[in-house]
Amino acid sequence: MQPTLAPAAAPTGTPSPFDLDNADGYARWRDARLAAAPTRLADLVVEVEDPRQLTQAQFDAILDRCRRANMAIYVGRTGEDPGKSIPVELGARFGLHRLDHNPGADEDAVTSLKVQTDARHRGYIPYTDRPIAWHTDGYYNTPERQIHGLLLHCVHPAAAGGANALLDHEIVYCLVRDRDPEFIRALMHPECMTIPANEGEAPTGGTVTRAEQSGPVFSVRPDGRLHMRYTNRARNIRWRDDPLSAAAVDCLKTVLHTPGPWHLEGRLEPGWGLICNNVLHTRTGFADGPVPRLIYRARYYDRIAGT
Repeated sequence: MQPTLAPAAAPTGTPSPFDLDNADGYARWRDARLAAAPTRLADLVVEVEDPRQLTQAQFDAILDRCRRANMAIYVGRTGEDPGKSIPVELGARFGLHRLDHNPGADEDAVTSLKVQTDARHRGYIPYTDRPIAWHTDGYYNTPERQIHGLLLHCVHPAAAGGANALLDHEIVYCLVRDRDPEFIRALMHPECMTIPANEGEAPTGGTVTRAEQSGPVFSVRPDGRLHMRYTNRARNIRWRDDPLSAAAVDCLKTVLHTPGPWHLEGRLEPGWGLICNNVLHTRTGFADGPVPRLIYRARYYDRIAGT
């Protein structure tokens, strides 16, 4: 039997477990969270036929994993079917509707992650075969366009490489807070992490400028759920310049780079996908074969309903 998981948000009128003055409430939430969290990749997997036509049992199984780990992996049998309706219809079943129309996405807002060398994609690591370090998606977005839901669907894997490491951001919060709650205070500062401005080519021609964007690493949504924005990149990022922030970032990076029970890793195969509340993830470098690697990525302003 799976451990009972405490709600991710406190009922209205009760102190939040993310309130640094609520040590007892946090301790109860943390103990339940860690006890329920999967420690094997297999614990995230749900086998389905067509992700567009989930049975109630399959839907419930995916939702259960998302409640316990903020993520689930579906193993579908659609193989190399390139239909974008597969991730879009699956996402909609879980309350994911508001897609992020980011500059690198296709016209339908679903991004085709593959090696691309055109002017619009050149220079952006997701469209190369290079590795990508720990991050959450959309960490450079404005506050009103934060990415809360993420779906990856594999059409064709790389000939070699292209695996993902996965880590629930709520687990990371626990591991950092248990070392020093003041680190969380620093990581919640509205100027903790700043992404400098950037100018690139717009999908319809011309240029689009992304303004400098500052914000916290950890924040609490209006519904009481925990949100995280983070990138491990060393260049083109500015951290708040004070001793506590520096120590907090060092602690956070130590947690991310120290393998633990909740660090999971695997590779999506044709017809498989990841649905999550924008958990931390990486990508290893890869080598293409005759058929290039193709992963569809859908970013949402929504969080998975019911989690």
